[in-house]
Amino acid sequence: MSSTNGTDASTKALKVVRDSMLDGLSQLADYFGLSKVMGQLYGALLLHGEPLSLDELMETLEISKASVSTNIRTLEHLGMVRQVWTKGKGDRRKYYEAETDLLRIIKSIITGREMRDVERALTVMQDNIDLLKKTEAVMSEGEQQTAALYVERIAQIQAMFRFAQLVITSLLTTVNELDLQTISKVDLGGKEE
Repeated sequence: MSSTNGTDASTKALKVVRDSMLDGLSQLADYFGLSKVMGQLYGALLLHGEPLSLDELMETLEISKASVSTNIRTLEHLGMVRQVWTKGKGDRRKYYEAETDLLRIIKSIITGREMRDVERALTVMQDNIDLLKKTEAVMSEGEQQTAALYVERIAQIQAMFRFAQLVITSLLTTVNELDLQTISKVDLGGKEE
């Protein structure tokens, strides 16, 4: 094999892997309720190794600047990317790099989004119970029975959400103690390599 064929094969292999990873990360982002573009942006930054500007991301992924800008802000808010200063680049463009500590990302997302959603749901449920109890005295007997059923069912849902809080808190504690190097050596059968 000539060196040109070897270079072509290695370039092709790198492109295939890059495209596969960007596609996989876009699917993963979609699975977790984020946009596919967010997965691609994160992947592009993660695999590039050096900070990229919005223009460079737009060109790399062949998407609009508005889409890049909107999605990069969300990724920044989630703690998945950060704006960085780049030495030697005197332009006024903003540059971004991927957060490579995946446990930090998981913790940030769980702490931010999931805990907030659970807290919000618990607040709404408690407000509904309080409203029913406050207006119970002016309800007819049939309305009181319906309200009692509502309170009972809402209390069941509250218990489930409080359990979710406990699970999330436990998960966050576990995430703080994880060692990815050890985990990466465990196979699905539970045997260490």
